[in-house]
Amino acid sequence: MSYAMAAALQEAIYSRLTADPGLSTLVGNAIFDAPPAGPAPETYVALGPEQARDWSTMCGGGAQHDLVISVVTSEAGFQTAKAVAAAVSDALDQPLPALSRGVLAGLHFLKARARRDEAGQLRRIDLRYRARVHDT
Repeated sequence: MSYAMAAALQEAIYSRLTADPGLSTLVGNAIFDAPPAGPAPETYVALGPEQARDWSTMCGGGAQHDLVISVVTSEAGFQTAKAVAAAVSDALDQPLPALSRGVLAGLHFLKARARRDEAGQLRRIDLRYRARVHDT
């Protein structure tokens, strides 16, 4: 297994999301690789936790990455969050830029979870994806 492609995968996903015109219309540049420090925008997208496991073959190293992309909003109801989550899904249905290391074998949507925070102030949708990468 190799975790060496994790940064390249994150970079490609981030690049794809920030370049998507539909998503930019909804959240502007409020796409982060970590939740923003200080006052957060009303609605934003954040690349979240990730788990990786071996996906090597006899031909070389590889890894399967299960990752979370979160949509967070302080707007009442889930309508805005769902619209942004749909835009994230649409963006990631398009090809990612080439990885700076390795090759993306596939990126697939697994599931989503919509919920309120404990105080009921924020709405959050966690989109779970699985990416498989081969080292080059």
